[in-house]
Amino acid sequence: MRGLLLSALALTLAAPGAAAQTLRSFSTYRQWHGETSMEARLEFAAGALRLAAGRPNELYRMDVLYDGDRYAPLSDYDAARGAVTFGLRAEGDGGLRVVSRNQLRQTASVTFSPRNDLALAVALGAVDGDLELGGLRLTSLELEAGASRATVRFSQPNATRCRAATMSSGAAELTVLGLGNSRCDRIAFEGGVGRVTLDFGGAWTSNSAVSVKMALGQVTLRLPRQVGVRLTLDKFLASFEPEGMVRRGTSYLSPGYDQASRHLDIDVTTAVGGVSVEWEGPGSTGR
Repeated sequence: MRGLLLSALALTLAAPGAAAQTLRSFSTYRQWHGETSMEARLEFAAGALRLAAGRPNELYRMDVLYDGDRYAPLSDYDAARGAVTFGLRAEGDGGLRVVSRNQLRQTASVTFSPRNDLALAVALGAVDGDLELGGLRLTSLELEAGASRATVRFSQPNATRCRAATMSSGAAELTVLGLGNSRCDRIAFEGGVGRVTLDFGGAWTSNSAVSVKMALGQVTLRLPRQVGVRLTLDKFLASFEPEGMVRRGTSYLSPGYDQASRHLDIDVTTAVGGVSVEWEGPGSTGR
């Protein structure tokens, strides 16, 4: 967490009189040859990133427009391991500082085949990110949001079972939509400062355990009415009374929790900040 916060501070520094940006293009892809699974790590330091399911006959593809004076593209595929590391890294002594508005013109489009299982790790710096994970066969997700403003979507149900989704942020604004479609057994978020929205809408087919830890910031939980929800809060939030839930000991339960066929259990810990609950589905009070 300390490293994420330090990176976030470095990203906000500006260097006056920076040199003009030189934009270059780079593309990398690999054909799908019947692979059943792949591990992928995507690193993107600064700019705008779009990620989604792509062509079935392409294992992966990245098309990037980047600042050649400060950044370098990365592409490393290990056929023996079935693993790829790619993206855009800062190089030289410039670190991760954003020195001009023009620098944020960097863009990347990344796609993965929907045919094979995918264990995905994403590390973002100062990024405007849109990650559409619906349509993929996602077995696990690791997301480091840094100082990004990112939206992660599960717009359709995951085509396979996901073991875990782990997300973290430094000084970021992160929105995750459709977590009910993720089919992840465990979901964990840890944040430094900023704002996070976790939307648990979607087609629930199994139970899920969620852990949310926020040091300083605002957490919004959008909860589905079609599953049983149990919300457990730390002592800092003892006076918190979420609408539509009944207190039982240190937890808050949605009506009919014990009889529900699917359960969503959420543990929330925050030192300074706020937590709000919004309901989705019939009878919602709005967002």
